[in-house]
Amino acid sequence: MKTHWQILVVDDEEVMCESLAAWLREDGYLVDTASSGRDALEKARATDYAIYFVDLKMPGGMDGIETMMAVRQLHPEASIIIITAYATVDTAITAMKEGAMEYIVKPCNPEEISLLVNRIIKVKNLQRENQILRKKLARQYCFQDIISKNARMRAILELAEDVAGRRSTVLIRGESGTGKELVARAIHNSSDRVAQPFVAVSCAALAESLLESELFGYEKGAFTGATTQKKGKFELADRGTIFLDEIGDISMKLQLDLLRVLQERSFYRVGGSQEISVDVRVVAATNVDLQQAVEQGKFRDDLFYRLNVIEIKLPPLRERREDVPLLARHFIEKLSPELGKEVQDIREGALRILMDYDWPGNVRELENAVERALVTARSEILEEDDFAFLAARARPFNWQAPANLTLDEVERQVITATLARNSGNVKETASVLGIDRSTLYEKIRRYDIARE
Repeated sequence: MKTHWQILVVDDEEVMCESLAAWLREDGYLVDTASSGRDALEKARATDYAIYFVDLKMPGGMDGIETMMAVRQLHPEASIIIITAYATVDTAITAMKEGAMEYIVKPCNPEEISLLVNRIIKVKNLQRENQILRKKLARQYCFQDIISKNARMRAILELAEDVAGRRSTVLIRGESGTGKELVARAIHNSSDRVAQPFVAVSCAALAESLLESELFGYEKGAFTGATTQKKGKFELADRGTIFLDEIGDISMKLQLDLLRVLQERSFYRVGGSQEISVDVRVVAATNVDLQQAVEQGKFRDDLFYRLNVIEIKLPPLRERREDVPLLARHFIEKLSPELGKEVQDIREGALRILMDYDWPGNVRELENAVERALVTARSEILEEDDFAFLAARARPFNWQAPANLTLDEVERQVITATLARNSGNVKETASVLGIDRSTLYEKIRRYDIARE
């Protein structure tokens, strides 16, 4: 067989139907036949045909156009060719408007049919190859559930993988929505604790007394309403990992309690007298500068040093824009089935809108934006109009040229800042600036720019 793609011929004239099917089988295709629109729909529900040849005029209350529209609801990617003995401009226009790929007139020319099918199959093979390559590329840039090809992020993920097997405490810094919990889970899932619990706690979501009970548990009768004993998150995470999100928001009292747990690996339940020992890997996260909080007297310096054994700082999405297409396509693949949509890809124009947006909410905001676009999408590919709502969120562009600077000095500052954002990586910097690496190297030498 020349191909694995299957074809369905739909025609109420048995001679015509079988003749066309025979021609296609001679070319090596897998071909089924149907004698009516309803018969075609039954077969379409059971098999995902790549190409449909559908007669325009068929008895039984379902003509070719109606059959085509019903098939497209089941299989949006199918290529449908309308066949008719009664060619008119109006029927041709109607067929093409409703989604027909081609419109051919009886009697059919076998050579014309062969060329047409061959052309369609070539396009479908290319589309499938592109889809496979995109998935391979996504896997290449994926660590656990984190997707990135940014040089800084790749270095961060390598560090996360390196420290996964250690017991050391990790502090993850980054803006809201950058994926701090994903990194924490990746560390846990890459460690020898993967079969044990991963317990996440949002330290900003609870008042001091509630957070204390949540972390350490309580004994029966410890306070009004404590009718039974309850284990805390540290106890539940024993032999596993506890993720303390927004650690910078906890009170000074809880900071002291947490310091003791980190030092002694033990604690007391609220209202309890029995010391409880645990073996827990602590990963903490914050979107505030804890060093600055220490200097301001809002965070204990001894706790900061205990937490900051290994620091991971996640860059915001606006500093790794090359990840936007990867992430957008990942979210399309992930969310489309959940939303019952058949969206397969995104247009370059729509990607440009996403690339130009600043993403103050980072990866979480991008995922929400893709989900909103999918909900309202009317085709198999996300278009520019599907992201029109981002225009209302965009910040006004108020940049002004620096005063009293030459063009060379402006260029030197831009290159220096971009290099710093990319940790001195020339390849990534050249990509962001839209110039060749050789050009960037020449400018670095000319302006005597130091690389990190």
